[in-house]
Amino acid sequence: MANRGVNRGRRRFLVSATTVVGAVGVVGIATPFLASWQPSARARAAGAPVTADISRLAPGQQMTIEWRGKPVWVVNRTPAMIADIRAIPPAELQDPESQRPQQPPYVDAVLRSIKPEYVVLVGICTHLGCSPGYRPEIGAADLGADWPGGYLCACHGSKFDLAGRVFTGVPAPSNLEVPPHRYESEQVLVIGVDEETA
Repeated sequence: MANRGVNRGRRRFLVSATTVVGAVGVVGIATPFLASWQPSARARAAGAPVTADISRLAPGQQMTIEWRGKPVWVVNRTPAMIADIRAIPPAELQDPESQRPQQPPYVDAVLRSIKPEYVVLVGICTHLGCSPGYRPEIGAADLGADWPGGYLCACHGSKFDLAGRVFTGVPAPSNLEVPPHRYESEQVLVIGVDEETA
């Protein structure tokens, strides 16, 4: 009988109000915490596909596009470059038929491309992550008369042909990576989306 002076309605109101304020506080704290688990707009953009206009890329030239923070090279290969790639003896290459998975399954195993004239390569050496230089000239004086054109990693001497296939006797263990890509039109390339899922 000691509770006679207690106002039950007021008690219920105070308990309900305290519960509501506490719930709002928990939601207020949980929302930014859960939102922090979502990738930022910058992170989403970094992984997003990249579109490139290749209409002005002249035969023999290379352009660089950034995708996921990596340089991606697109080379418009001439018919002579394509013939030189095909003429390299398989014994001079570590993985001439591109058996290791550095490329999507829909690219040609030798030319490592969807279209013979365009090759798309991640411009990072498979040895220690340096960026090889584009050396398309055949028989370059510093590379020897038998140089067929390609890429030279000046850091440790790894050499790749114009399809990104690694030569034997160099530190790089595998071919340059071919990223997922597709052609939106004859002159528009999309990097980061597989041709098969387009």
